[in-house]
Amino acid sequence: MDRRHFLRSGIGALAAGTLVSAKAHATQRRRSGNGTPANRIDRRALVARHKITFTNIELLNVLTVGNGNFAFGADITGLQTFQNEYNRGIPLSTLSHWGWHNQPDINGWAASEYPKTPLKNCCGRSVPYLLVGKTQRLLDEANFLYALTTRMNLGRIGLILTHANGHDAVLADICNPIQTLDLWTGMLESRFTFDGQPVRVQTFCHGQKDQIGVRVESPLIRSGGLKVAIAFPYASNAWNGNGADWSRPNAYSTHLTRVGNARANFHCVLDATQYYAAMMWQSANLSQTRPHHYVLTGAPHAATLQFVAAFSPEPIGAGIPGFSATRAAAADMWRDFWMSGGAIDLSGSKDPRWMELERRIVHSQYLTHINCSGKLPPQETGLTCNSWYGKFHLEMHWWHAAHFPLWGRAPMLERSLPFYARILSAAKDRAHSQGFRGARWPKSCGPSGYQAPQDIEATLIWQQPHQMAYAELCYQAKPNQRTLNLYKDRVFATADFLASFACRPKATGRYQIGPPVYDAAEIYRDFEQQWNPNFEVAYWHWALGIAQTWRRRLGLPPDPLWRQVRKNLPPLAINQGLYVAGQTATKTFLEPGLAASHPCLLAPLGMLNVAQTFLSVFVARLGTGRNACVTLWV
Repeated sequence: MDRRHFLRSGIGALAAGTLVSAKAHATQRRRSGNGTPANRIDRRALVARHKITFTNIELLNVLTVGNGNFAFGADITGLQTFQNEYNRGIPLSTLSHWGWHNQPDINGWAASEYPKTPLKNCCGRSVPYLLVGKTQRLLDEANFLYALTTRMNLGRIGLILTHANGHDAVLADICNPIQTLDLWTGMLESRFTFDGQPVRVQTFCHGQKDQIGVRVESPLIRSGGLKVAIAFPYASNAWNGNGADWSRPNAYSTHLTRVGNARANFHCVLDATQYYAAMMWQSANLSQTRPHHYVLTGAPHAATLQFVAAFSPEPIGAGIPGFSATRAAAADMWRDFWMSGGAIDLSGSKDPRWMELERRIVHSQYLTHINCSGKLPPQETGLTCNSWYGKFHLEMHWWHAAHFPLWGRAPMLERSLPFYARILSAAKDRAHSQGFRGARWPKSCGPSGYQAPQDIEATLIWQQPHQMAYAELCYQAKPNQRTLNLYKDRVFATADFLASFACRPKATGRYQIGPPVYDAAEIYRDFEQQWNPNFEVAYWHWALGIAQTWRRRLGLPPDPLWRQVRKNLPPLAINQGLYVAGQTATKTFLEPGLAASHPCLLAPLGMLNVAQTFLSVFVARLGTGRNACVTLWV
């Protein structure tokens, strides 16, 4: 499902939860006569009433345990037992921010050597862009480079369920399922019946380590009807899915090293990529069934299988936390998370919809923690499964993580921001190669930050001012010199690009954004004929103002070019009394399909701190004529 259909489906409304600053909670510091805080939110009760419970089997009901940098997606059994079936819904994955694979390049293709396409900007200057070439060879090369780096599935851990007659289980054989996710402790508990016997599975993700802990209880362990499988796949080069390719067992290697009777180390080598895993168990035995596939069998007469599985880009040392320590680390992480930052308790509302709104708020916080708070910007499907080869789209990073500081959890945004410092030099090179100042950030990329040939990758621009948004959010959370020094280079380099990207045709006297420009809505694909999309114009104006504010905080004089560009940006366009997408996109409400996709028309009001000015000026200008424009600033 692409973003446009996601928004149309109504599911996208889940992202519209109310945000509250941790400062709001300070108003509850009043104390009662016995010394207990009065009117303080019972956070455990708030979270507990939104525990997730499934009593039926749905391929879209995948519950994920994770810590922001590592995540494990589970089916109705609490593990990844029915991986093939769930590939038709939400795939089951074990993903991390360090687990990446590059396809072997037998052709010597490189993005740096791909031919650039010259495009004219509004002042007539020829600017080279990394667009997709017109020949079949260039198209093949572009597709390869776009899919070159993929996020890989680190391994599958699932149950092996066998009927008394020797037949393997199918999903329909799972009876009486009751699966719960305790959001306060991070415990995923899955209960069901198979072959008339009860099964109970507890699954945790360690709070700091890339590791899960699992406890399985069932009489089937004693009879041999329940075992645990662990397997390591090759990396998929598919656009989406679970990141695993099981069809190429000879393309990679998995080396097993036993450590005593209760631990095994695995070394996985996939072309130039290698990583490590370790499994530690109690009262069980591990055996290999075929290359890359292993089975953990319970001890004779045992009714419990308990183990941990850890993953790492480096060899894993001796000190692996056991199951109890993993469970405790998960509980500690979640308790600390829910007790920090802001909270909203709607239980006192008389509106019958309060419970549903509160549920969405709590569940969204859980999901953004495990999917969006890691060391890299999140991909659009987080660490749940892959989309766009597992790469992240930097224009969407704001939506995934800018809310953290507003909840009083700025460090959860800041974890991913060093990525931009790491690729700043490449961003500057990209801008310089096109004749611009400053730094031009990529759109979609993996951890290296390189950009592949692709039209929308090359001409989308609304990810550029995000640097000011991140820096300002962090400064508002920590208004000190250290924050200014940490982000100033990115802020100033981005402002230099914004100012130099805008050009000033003599005919209008105003600065113009584009062409070429792919607008944020991704609807107007004739990027060579588009300019001044309203959201981008508003965002440029806001970001240049923030950059000047940062210069003032640092005791520097205003930058004259930034000031000149900001002062002479065009007003926002309207057509026939309607606020439209942009100066060259005036049929927003006149042609079907043009009023969809990203909420760009609301973004200047919702994202940027210009609401009062926008509303007053917009209302005043609506009646000024058929082709009038809205002035966003005064």
